Amino acid sequence: MTATSLDELRGLIRRHAGPDARPLRLIPSLILGIESGPTLPCQIVVEPVFSLIAQGAKRVEVGKQTFEYREGQFLVVSVDLPVDAYVVEATPELPYLGCGMTLRPDAIASLLLESGGPRMIGGDRPGIATSDLSNDLIDSIVRLLRLLDQPSDVPILAAALEREVLWRLINGPQGLMVRQIGLADSRMSQIGRSIRWLRGHFAETVRIEDLAEIAGMSVTSLHRHFRLVTSLSPIQYQKQLRLQAARARLLVTQDDVSTVGFAVGYESPSQFSREYRRMFGKPPGQDCADLRGNPSRISTD
Repeated sequence: MTATSLDELRGLIRRHAGPDARPLRLIPSLILGIESGPTLPCQIVVEPVFSLIAQGAKRVEVGKQTFEYREGQFLVVSVDLPVDAYVVEATPELPYLGCGMTLRPDAIASLLLESGGPRMIGGDRPGIATSDLSNDLIDSIVRLLRLLDQPSDVPILAAALEREVLWRLINGPQGLMVRQIGLADSRMSQIGRSIRWLRGHFAETVRIEDLAEIAGMSVTSLHRHFRLVTSLSPIQYQKQLRLQAARARLLVTQDDVSTVGFAVGYESPSQFSREYRRMFGKPPGQDCADLRGNPSRISTD
């Protein structure tokens, strides 16, 4: 990775992610971020994404696992994961500068079909990993971001450059993980089906047998592969979804704590308050009051 490419990438991110920049709507798959200091943990569900850091450092926690990546490194997430994400290294003089791109299964599948390469290499992998950026990958990202300075070029060139970024990822150190996103019969896709069902039905009682049927796996296989990919059991995953939804609901409605707990699937107000405090560090009512006083602590990104 050349210093010149990284310097140009920093300049592009500063120009298009800063508070005075025009809205980033030209290339919807792009994600740009800038922070002038460390941030508090933000509980979100991250969908399949490629994210790199041009300056600073960031930490992502999934279950009991922690992934930290910094300047010159990238992170890939291959399934929807509930995470705590926060910037750990940034100053006003040297702000955190990040860039990412959503990973669409159809775009990856198209590349795999056209390439005629092997459909799978190796065995199962977790659904999140970090690696160092290569020259080819950073150069393709820089050329994609340059289009933001030339809006008239976007309709003609953006799709091709996005495909190049995907191609570099497919053939990079996390290529297996990225390939699995585009393969309908991969373990990652099977777990992805169960995850999508959980996200749409998190307030309902879950029977593991039904979840295994949705994934097209045995119960034993579902448990093993779900934990491998997400570092959580299906029930733990559902619990995180419920509590994140409850926190967002408390912030935007006037419902009392018990009503919110019932709405996200808890039958016992005491259990809801206990698990909420365990996850967020405060009981629901106090946390809600603090969030309303400082809404920047919670994000829906």
